[in-house]
Amino acid sequence: MPDTDALIGPARAPELSLMTLNVLRARKGSAGWLRRRDRMYALLRREQPTILGAQEVLPHQADVVRDALGPSYRFVGRGRDADGGGEGCPVFWDDTRLELVDWDQRALSTRPEVAGSRSWGSLFPRILTRVRFSDRSTGALFVVLNTHLDVLSPLARARSAALLTESAGDGAALITGDFNAGPDSTARRRLAAAGLSDTWELAATQLTREWGTYASGRRPRSGGTRIDAIHARGFDVVSAGIDARPVRGGRPSDHLPVQAVVRMRGAGA
Repeated sequence: MPDTDALIGPARAPELSLMTLNVLRARKGSAGWLRRRDRMYALLRREQPTILGAQEVLPHQADVVRDALGPSYRFVGRGRDADGGGEGCPVFWDDTRLELVDWDQRALSTRPEVAGSRSWGSLFPRILTRVRFSDRSTGALFVVLNTHLDVLSPLARARSAALLTESAGDGAALITGDFNAGPDSTARRRLAAAGLSDTWELAATQLTREWGTYASGRRPRSGGTRIDAIHARGFDVVSAGIDARPVRGGRPSDHLPVQAVVRMRGAGA
């Protein structure tokens, strides 16, 4: 498939197109970001997911992502630091399809209401961004959580997963994230135990190989660990894919974009 063709592309109701992508934080004007920015723009303009959960996003990068997605897109989310600065986990969405009901941001710690707080050996503050949407096409309500779990502490990842399941509530929910852990980890199993299943495993059609999602300058590895993922509850998964293709001769990020098409159960054909 040429790298100019969408792997999934925009969805038509009642389906939703989802993407999770760690954009790799970079200082504004840095040589690395200037090389990657156009690739990021091309990827997102090509795919235009209904919902994008992004990680490691600095404010200037959030503006690029929003512009790439198009004028109908909005986003919410702040940085993870105590003052709201630093990298964040914003949620972007197509406002012509989804209506924002409410949103909040919580620290993944024993004091989730305290911005910048850390627990369980986390090296940096970690956060979740929680957004509740109403589907303008179907009227259905659902929750989206976006997160980036700790890279060093399995305990922090497991405890953070418990906070994610609590924040997801009992209804239809989607979680996008860089989990820094594979599907068989304690953290990811905790999500699955709450009915928040890995969309790759649920997909009626897998559009690509099962690529490891952290490439970091290397060639993507088939059968590698999928640390980036989308989990879902209350949705049927039509298709899923991990896009390992270069864009304009290089990689937009050190992580691969993970995508899925879902349909809320009972939303019709």
